[in-house]
Amino acid sequence: MASHIEALVQQMDGPADESMDARAELIHIGRPAIPVIIDGLPSLGAFGQLTAIEVFEEVRDVRCGHALIALLASENSTVREWAALALGDLGICEAVEPLWGAYRACVERTTPPDWSEPGGIRWALTELGARNPVLPSFTAGLRTTMVGDVPGWPSVHYREIVNDFADHEQAVLCCQFWKIEGDSIYRISGPKADWELDWTAPWPELVESAREWALLEATEAPAAHDVVVTIEWIDHTDLHPWVIAD
Repeated sequence: MASHIEALVQQMDGPADESMDARAELIHIGRPAIPVIIDGLPSLGAFGQLTAIEVFEEVRDVRCGHALIALLASENSTVREWAALALGDLGICEAVEPLWGAYRACVERTTPPDWSEPGGIRWALTELGARNPVLPSFTAGLRTTMVGDVPGWPSVHYREIVNDFADHEQAVLCCQFWKIEGDSIYRISGPKADWELDWTAPWPELVESAREWALLEATEAPAAHDVVVTIEWIDHTDLHPWVIAD
């Protein structure tokens, strides 16, 4: 059995169809496969490691926690991001300090805060209770649904929500629109504004620049009562949280 699992682990690094077959079988095997995957993880390339992360999340075995923490140091940004997301999803509390370290590394690499890797790390830290996003009371009162693990708001109030965030010194980074049909929610196309934020600017200027871009998007946003918007935003403490803490 162990040799078969080892073969499947290596197969995750193969062509996409073979990798997906291995993924499915490893998920079916479940917990007995996890130690073997952990042992084989360092020998896999980025694609195989990403597939392994998917198996970890599906099987939901917290024994993979240390392996995921190790992947935060990967040379591949997508592997680092997916590892962070998995740590948050699986509730691996001992990952908090390594996640802060990974976030600090993003800053040192000058990765823009609106890129997906720092966004994924922030989400994981929030899920683990190590980060508390600032949510103004007016906007909090408008929240109507959850889209996966993030709050959704009626798109008809998008402009008001953008202004509320900015008025409370929060920088809106991006948004996504979702159509509600019965019990189903699916992603729909929204405005295509090409946001450009100057991360070297003083925080008040950055907030106002983000407001301007978001309000520009709002002019073309799909506003309807069956459409919700999810929003990513940050506080000034998200730029250098360890400096604020000191």
